[in-house]
Amino acid sequence: MLARARAEIDRLTPAEAHAEQRAGAIIVEVRTEVHRDSAPSIPGSLAIDLTVLPWRLDPDFDWAIPEADSLDRRWILICRHGCSWSLAAWNLRQMGLTRVVDVIGGFDAWKAAGLPTTDTPPDRRP
Repeated sequence: MLARARAEIDRLTPAEAHAEQRAGAIIVEVRTEVHRDSAPSIPGSLAIDLTVLPWRLDPDFDWAIPEADSLDRRWILICRHGCSWSLAAWNLRQMGLTRVVDVIGGFDAWKAAGLPTTDTPPDRRP
């Protein structure tokens, strides 16, 4: 299932994700709370648990976050290693969010690439 999901979504390298974030895309960290609390985060990112992700990003849901203003919004999902968000990105695409992507290698790859991190927690959106 993971291979099928990845074949149907766009995937970015950490450097591509960082460039897109600088151009206005929103990075959503879907790492578990334990992993977010024990490691740095990505500056400017949002933290949304996988269990509530679909209704937080879909602008047609009553519980959508303010940034979820369009089905065409560019969302970049990232988790710790690279599995959870691939399936989440695929699910969101099935819902009509056509510009959702994930980051190859996850947060670990982001950090290994020397991209910006911060000890300030991400903006948590329960």
